[in-house]
Amino acid sequence: MRIKNSGSLIAIYCLLTGAFELHAQVHMGNGIKIGEVDSDSAIIWTRLTAHPERTTDGHSFDLVTKDAKKQPIYEDLSVMNGSVVGQSGSVKVTYWPKNKKSLRRSTKWQPVHQKSSRRSTTWQPVYSRNDYTHQFKLKNLESGTAYALLVEGKHNDANCRLKGGFRTAPKIDQASDIRFVVTTCGEYPRRDDPVNGHKIYPQMLALDPDFFVHTGDIEYYDKPGPFAKNIDLARFKWNRIYATPYLRTFHNQVSSYFIKDDHDTLKDDAWPGQNYFDLTWEQGLATFREQVPMGEKTYRTLRWGKDLQIWLVEGRDYRSPNNMPDGPEKSIWGTVQKQWFFDTVSASDATFKVLLSPTPIVGPDRLKKNDNHSNKGFTHEGDELRRFIAAQENLYIVCGDRHWQYASIDPKTGAREFSCGPGSDNHSGGYWEEFRNDMHRFLRVKGGFLSVDINSAASKITFQHHSVDGSVQNQESFTK
Repeated sequence: MRIKNSGSLIAIYCLLTGAFELHAQVHMGNGIKIGEVDSDSAIIWTRLTAHPERTTDGHSFDLVTKDAKKQPIYEDLSVMNGSVVGQSGSVKVTYWPKNKKSLRRSTKWQPVHQKSSRRSTTWQPVYSRNDYTHQFKLKNLESGTAYALLVEGKHNDANCRLKGGFRTAPKIDQASDIRFVVTTCGEYPRRDDPVNGHKIYPQMLALDPDFFVHTGDIEYYDKPGPFAKNIDLARFKWNRIYATPYLRTFHNQVSSYFIKDDHDTLKDDAWPGQNYFDLTWEQGLATFREQVPMGEKTYRTLRWGKDLQIWLVEGRDYRSPNNMPDGPEKSIWGTVQKQWFFDTVSASDATFKVLLSPTPIVGPDRLKKNDNHSNKGFTHEGDELRRFIAAQENLYIVCGDRHWQYASIDPKTGAREFSCGPGSDNHSGGYWEEFRNDMHRFLRVKGGFLSVDINSAASKITFQHHSVDGSVQNQESFTK
């Protein structure tokens, strides 16, 4: 038997079943993230979306219920406020060195002489199984060079384009001034500009940093609006916050290094083997790697020229349970990572060294906490690390996690630590000015960020605590 008008019937069937989309659009509502930049490589993170902006006229999440067990079931996240629906399709990156006139802070960076230096990746598909994301590894880049990016996406006949840029690190023997900025704790409901996101991002961008470090708690799975009780809700929270204009504009043009902590892994004070409702430990680790540009390991060290080397450490993957009795076997970093840190620091000839930790090592912290090296529960390993750090020349700690800014000195060893503070004032708290003690050189229970400057000619490093409006609240400088 022959079916008449079979093409029309197939088209109707496809339309009803979603086999193809008519007039579908494609956008990059989450912008791009540029990460893991060194002197000759970078990773470009992309995500295709169905709309250019997050949903602002959808249904609101329940913010009243504080018990995650009582959270309503959200059947369709696409209709919720803040949703950034993904789109299948393909993505490509084209990149090239800028000419000298277009370089920011051009006196520091090397001009590029190649006339034909534009390179492109091949088109790569994105799928729902990895939240419509793809990460491109760019290799064989020029050191100490400003690069321009053009990221393209397509879906059927629709396409989109987004421009960006970054700077590669100077070579290991190149003297160069360096500036980087650091923050922590960036929950979406506590953003201080409801439309644009966190106000610190344009303030950090105005400082023209060479790179940015987020020390963790990028989002909070275990906080309402919604509680991220499964992987779909966890991805929703990532997509929502990175669709805010301030964050998107910043990350399109500044390279970043991301560290995870407890709330953006699973839940408060989490350790391996735990779950958060239907969100498993393994899913928590995989989601972090999916949502930020990341290389082989989440602990790594990078050199930014002759005068700066940084260490970014992993505080969740290898830790012992917090309720385990303290002693030589109890660890946050794990044996392999800790030895790697000792070995690489000892081998470094950088003028200044900065350890970027998701949690405090010096503190002081609140007495009721028991999740970091400044707490009683990890005294043995904390003492070991503080002794080693203090014994090194020009090694400083910058930490996240705490919801206040401080500069402190360990009274036993002299190790110095700078806490960057949370990303907004309404995310600050948990500590009070009257708690200031002899360990503190500076204490401020407010939000903001930290900037770190290397002045190569003067062999000087400067740490500055900034408020959310960018004003400097504290400054400390050290020379070699």
